[in-house]
Amino acid sequence: MSPDAPSAPHETPVVTEFLRERPDDSWTMAAAREHGHAYATLAKAFQMGPEQITSQVSDSVLRGKGGAGFGTGQKWSFLPKGVFPRYLCVNADEGEPCTFKDHMLIERDPHQLLEGVIIAAFAIQTDLAFVYVRGEFALGAQRLGQAIQDAYAAGFLGKNILGSGFDLDVVLHRGAGCYIAGDETGLLSSLEGERAMPRIKPPFPAAQGVYAAPTIVNNVETISTVPHIVERGADWYNAMGANRSTGTRIFSVSGHVERPGNYEVELAHTSFRDLIEGLAGGVRGGRKVGFFVPGGASSPWLMPEHLDAPLDMDYVQGELKSMLGSGAVMVFDETTDPLLVAWRLSKFFAHESCGKCTPCREGSSWIEKVLYRMAHGQGRADDLDLLLSFGNNIVPGLNAPFAQTTICALGPSIMSPVVSLERWFRDPILERLRADEARREEAVA
Repeated sequence: MSPDAPSAPHETPVVTEFLRERPDDSWTMAAAREHGHAYATLAKAFQMGPEQITSQVSDSVLRGKGGAGFGTGQKWSFLPKGVFPRYLCVNADEGEPCTFKDHMLIERDPHQLLEGVIIAAFAIQTDLAFVYVRGEFALGAQRLGQAIQDAYAAGFLGKNILGSGFDLDVVLHRGAGCYIAGDETGLLSSLEGERAMPRIKPPFPAAQGVYAAPTIVNNVETISTVPHIVERGADWYNAMGANRSTGTRIFSVSGHVERPGNYEVELAHTSFRDLIEGLAGGVRGGRKVGFFVPGGASSPWLMPEHLDAPLDMDYVQGELKSMLGSGAVMVFDETTDPLLVAWRLSKFFAHESCGKCTPCREGSSWIEKVLYRMAHGQGRADDLDLLLSFGNNIVPGLNAPFAQTTICALGPSIMSPVVSLERWFRDPILERLRADEARREEAVA
């Protein structure tokens, strides 16, 4: 191979390294301690102190890996100084369709997550942290619950951890089993025993979160990354990736690929093609990519001509008018009916709407109904324009990244498939709808 030849697509394991080295027992305290994987960074973190940890996380440009991509250190810095009590909440709800990376981290490396929780809690100076786990993640909740018990027994949780004078209790909370609990304010409402409904912001959780106290909400993958940054430094982390997309990220690849699964890759220097055709083995059966969803069901779709685009959060959002979102890449081959995919995604969002916001409550069900008839031979020639017309009341301007008339992002999420149909499939869809309409007229005649 010549020096200038491109390297084969490869993973850069950071948070997935240990669970792959020890597939049979990576979730146990014995394996984690035996190999120096878990809790080894705590002593260093306690010596550094809260301000230095927060500064290092900020300098690493670690961004939230749950969807929004907000700066983690920046979020921590928003806590009002001197206001206590305050809390840390780990968002392990992961309800985005075809997203299963946090599920894997909880089941197979809970001690890494707990070490991140301890360091993050120390950095923001709280003595109580919650891990909100999606109710359906039974095995993950079981293993995490055992990990918490083992951490207490070993002195990594509870009073005066490692003689540092720092106390921390961790509460494992089984979730409400609904998509809307993945919104951070919906999660907080559920944690308080209410229905998982989003709250109007401001106030933001950092100012007024659970129990009306300052609260930091971070994703599982984000918190799992923190010990590695503290151990190896901000420069190590932001040397990977480029610009504001630093470090690595896990992408959950599913759909019509040979090897669906989770792949941890370096951001910005890895493309969708590397991920789909390289690591995931390409489209099964020798077919070609028809289209793909780059960041969970909430994200607008991309086409084969975008395969060489980098996995860069800002590039995908700015140039491609989509998002990496939750990291779920759904691949559909050239034989897939995009109308059926759009209808199925809209059906999910319509079902999961909490009903708090009128545009989402009413609009989501209407969008699902119209897409159903379009996909099942009952469409009308003006149906696509009809969808765009009343969808504009949910997402003013129909632009991505989306504006919204709803409190949380579920409302605009239901328009992502519709906008994608308009953007990439308008002409063939109109031709199909006209043909369906003509066939029905002939049948009546």
